[in-house]
Amino acid sequence: MIDYMQKGGPLMWLLLLLSIVATAVFFERLVYYHRVTLRVGEFLRGLSNLIARGNFAEALHECAGTAGPVARVIHAAIVRHDAPRSELKEIVQEAGQLEVPKLERRLPMLAVIAYVAPMVGLLGTVTGLIDAFITLSSNSGGIATSADISVGIYKSLLTTAAGLVVAIPTSLAFSLLSSRVNTLMHDMERAGIEIVNLITETPLGREALIEFGDRRRAARTE
Repeated sequence: MIDYMQKGGPLMWLLLLLSIVATAVFFERLVYYHRVTLRVGEFLRGLSNLIARGNFAEALHECAGTAGPVARVIHAAIVRHDAPRSELKEIVQEAGQLEVPKLERRLPMLAVIAYVAPMVGLLGTVTGLIDAFITLSSNSGGIATSADISVGIYKSLLTTAAGLVVAIPTSLAFSLLSSRVNTLMHDMERAGIEIVNLITETPLGREALIEFGDRRRAARTE
């Protein structure tokens, strides 16, 4: 490994640094997504009993004690459970939009590394060929043996291979994590729709909506 790094030149160390950063980002995001993943159906079934009884305080406590964007979206809706259905929809949409940047954090870094690594490898290829031609031209009469130019060719092949070795797994990691983000976003949308339905379709929810409308009409007449 060290021998390859030394023969490949300084750009090999840059590629090693990019690979370390990409690996760290991948595992950090993978652990984060695993930690915030929630079984939406089971969680909502547990909340439905509390909401049906009008026990919104305990429902809020359950949401606050559960990590993840899905729980936070549901929490935002329950906090405003007395709002009309149209406002509840806007609340869950805004809460979901606030969670998206947290889910996509550091993913652009993987995309950049996947794009830059082959370019760094190509740069190493060019510099290696330049070294080979410099070695060739420095010999009298422009005649050189294969040993004279092998160092430059070897360097160019090493950096090219190293660039691809970094870029290909990074691209796969980016695709995998992006699919996890899409799944979590789908879970947030599903949770937002179902929690709005749970709140507004229960008898207590309908009473709260009627009371909310009465308060709004009273405020307009004052």
